[in-house]
Amino acid sequence: MAFLKHHAHHTDKVETSNGGAAANQGQSAQPSAVQQQKITFIACFLGMVASIGGFMFGYVSGQISGFFNMPDFAQRFGQLNADGGYEFGAARQGTIVGLLPVGCLFGALVAGQLADIIGRRLAISLTALWACVGNVIEISSQTSWVQFAVGRLVTGCSIGALSVVVPMYQSESSPAILRSLLVSLYQLFITLGIWTSYMVDWGTADMTSTASWRIPNGLGFLWSLILGLGILVLPESPRHAYRVGREDEARATIARLAGVDPQHRSVHDQITEIRVKLDEEKASGKAKWTEIFTGPRMLYRTLLGMVLQAGQQLTGANFFFYYGTTVFRSTGLSDSYVTQIILGTVNVACTIAALYIVQKVGRRKALIVGAAWMMACFFIYAFVGHYALDSVNPLNTPKAGSALIVFSCLAIAAFATTWGPLVWAVVAELYPSRYRAPCMALATASNWFWNFMISFFTRFITDAIDYFYGFVFAGCCGALVVIVYFFVIETKDRSLEEIDTMYLLHVNPIKSAHWDGSKVPEGNASESLHEEHVMV
Repeated sequence: MAFLKHHAHHTDKVETSNGGAAANQGQSAQPSAVQQQKITFIACFLGMVASIGGFMFGYVSGQISGFFNMPDFAQRFGQLNADGGYEFGAARQGTIVGLLPVGCLFGALVAGQLADIIGRRLAISLTALWACVGNVIEISSQTSWVQFAVGRLVTGCSIGALSVVVPMYQSESSPAILRSLLVSLYQLFITLGIWTSYMVDWGTADMTSTASWRIPNGLGFLWSLILGLGILVLPESPRHAYRVGREDEARATIARLAGVDPQHRSVHDQITEIRVKLDEEKASGKAKWTEIFTGPRMLYRTLLGMVLQAGQQLTGANFFFYYGTTVFRSTGLSDSYVTQIILGTVNVACTIAALYIVQKVGRRKALIVGAAWMMACFFIYAFVGHYALDSVNPLNTPKAGSALIVFSCLAIAAFATTWGPLVWAVVAELYPSRYRAPCMALATASNWFWNFMISFFTRFITDAIDYFYGFVFAGCCGALVVIVYFFVIETKDRSLEEIDTMYLLHVNPIKSAHWDGSKVPEGNASESLHEEHVMV
């Protein structure tokens, strides 16, 4: 039985018992398949256009924080207080913020099935254009906060679906040498979307009419149209095309994206890898949804994906993105919009740095260091905020306020360089093609569930324990260090099919960075894979 091997120079190929020796003899004579691939314009363009789905995610998530401080928005959708002003109670603010991730959760759950039925490319186009419906509902709101919140729910269905299909499309389409970089572009565009929303909010905050919040909302149409129409000029995922019987299209797409001839050895290797895995899947029969828990090593991978996506939220980064203006107003800052822009700029700059990190450092080291870094920042944030800041009159403790802002920025920097971009890449690589769509949907739904929990309950929690809330995120970050160390396999520069084989062979995550498939006895590997499939 064929299986995948990883050589010293990251050679991604499929070998059989008859061809293995020949391949090893020729390895020193020519570069590996991955080394012969090129960085092409079309591959980079594909990654950037698809990543506009991330931009939409960031833009919608970031803009709401500034809305709550806009006079016209507060007068229309807030509650009249005893002083004659308008404010948002915890329940109302939590509902307006939280219905977006609720919609995202539903969108994520249906996206995988939709992508399997109509293809990755059309699924992205349709769900991007669906966001326009939510924008119409929000912009047409007059005085009903419920209508505005429902609009965010509808928009959320689009954003959630895109958060599943975009990384799936990028991971399935990208050449191995670019895959982690292009999937990480999704997170970079999320940060760009957040930063853009902060800038637009800052620019319209002084307007006294509905334009202050309707202009930021209206710009959402532009992002939806760019993605919904732009994705149609790009090719379908070659792995999806092959699965539905379009082998010539898959071969041509792989060659075009890698900058090589359709008959090139690297293209043959990838097509063979895809065919081997597809043949294994067909031998197991039609997949049932329960197999994402009962299939070969699938319970391990399904739960790991859900934990990693939940962990991305439980690092606490979105606490600052959703409630940043409210938090920093409490430190005595006269213009909390400026602080949000600072946080957004740190987020973008560090995510750009992360594009280098994911290519050079690897997944495991970056995730472990990032979680430990954020844990330290949240411990300091909690202690300073609770014991050093004068919450009644923050101007009496300017150093404490400055410390909160500094360590908030450091936490955002850690998130942006590690857990922000890398989780999307790791989860996109985690599953075999047979189960990729439903597993990614479930993992992303886990992300959105915890996104909702944080966005809705944060006001209630901070009202009760104020800055001690930071201890919650610090504890979660500490747990994530342990989880990554013991359970996450290093997948840098490996093909999707090879990663699947590593999980099937129970490669030790701690030693996975040095795993060399060429040293695994073929008989043992074949028997292991066979036994896994018989168990289905």
